[in-house]
Amino acid sequence: MAANPSFDISTGADLQEVDNAVNQALKEIATRYDFKGTHCTINFDRDKAELKLAADDEFRMEALLDVLRGRLIKRGVPVRNLQIGEVETATGQSVRRTITLTQGIAGDTAKQIVRAIKDGGFKKTQTSIQGDEVRVSAPSRDELQSVIALLRGQDFGIELKFGNYRG
Repeated sequence: MAANPSFDISTGADLQEVDNAVNQALKEIATRYDFKGTHCTINFDRDKAELKLAADDEFRMEALLDVLRGRLIKRGVPVRNLQIGEVETATGQSVRRTITLTQGIAGDTAKQIVRAIKDGGFKKTQTSIQGDEVRVSAPSRDELQSVIALLRGQDFGIELKFGNYRG
C-alpha cells in the first residue's frame, strides 16, 4: 500500500537573496542625494539571520528601512518574516536598529497551524510538527489542496511556504 500524499509547511528567506538585496540597497544609498554625506550602514549577519542598520538620525533610519524593504520585495524575500526591532539611540544623534529574519516556524505558531487544520473540519487529515516545519498528510490530494487554501486565507504573522509535495 502506498503512503498517503503529503506536503510540508515551512517559512524562511533565501539568505543569498537577502545578501543581494542588502548589496543593492547599499549601492542605492551611496548614489541617492538625500543620503550624501551621511553614515548609514546595513550589516547582514548570515549565521544569526540578522540585519543591523545604523543611521545618523531617526528620519534617515526610516528612509534606510524603506530602501531595504523595497529591495527585499524586489528580490522575492517575504517581508512578513522580518521582525523589526525598536530604534536604539547610539552616540550623539545616531540610531541603530536590528531586524531578525524568521527562518522557521516557531512552536506556538506551528500549534496554531495544526489547530486551524483541525478546526477546518478535515477528518482524515493528519498533521505533525517536525522541528520548524509542519507535515500534513491525507488520503486524497483534493483534501490537501483544501488545507492549503484554508491556510492561505488565514494570518499567522509569517509567510507560509508549501513544498515537498509527495503524491
